[in-house]
Amino acid sequence: MNRVDHIGIAVSSIEHVLPFYEQTLGLKLLKMEEVASQGVKVAFIDGGNIKLELLEPLHKESPVAKFIEKRGEGIHHVAFGVQDIEDRLAELKEKGVKMINESPKQGAGGAMVAFMHPKSSHGVLYELCNKSNTKEDLA
Repeated sequence: MNRVDHIGIAVSSIEHVLPFYEQTLGLKLLKMEEVASQGVKVAFIDGGNIKLELLEPLHKESPVAKFIEKRGEGIHHVAFGVQDIEDRLAELKEKGVKMINESPKQGAGGAMVAFMHPKSSHGVLYELCNKSNTKEDLA
């Protein structure tokens, strides 16, 4: 893993929570977009040394909607940036890591992404993403 790329935070409404991040914490919104393949609307927030990704479900069948229903709003995943996601997936599978995504999918910010199953990572949902989603990329 090259670095922690971002931390995903599940929210019921980006519109409702965004003032906390912008006005209360003084952070800057970088970009918002919908990611149909994941069933979410996302907002990237500049956290200084790391990005925060607010995740709002687009429908009740969205994995994020199910997460919020089961656990409530809060930290959803930690994303690691990787150079070659296909090679990294193969390496993890060889090591016995169960994956939610057997192959990469289109994610937010133009990145290809894949998630590790929390049962293989001690209860934490980890995402692999092959694009940095730097502040410049998101502008």
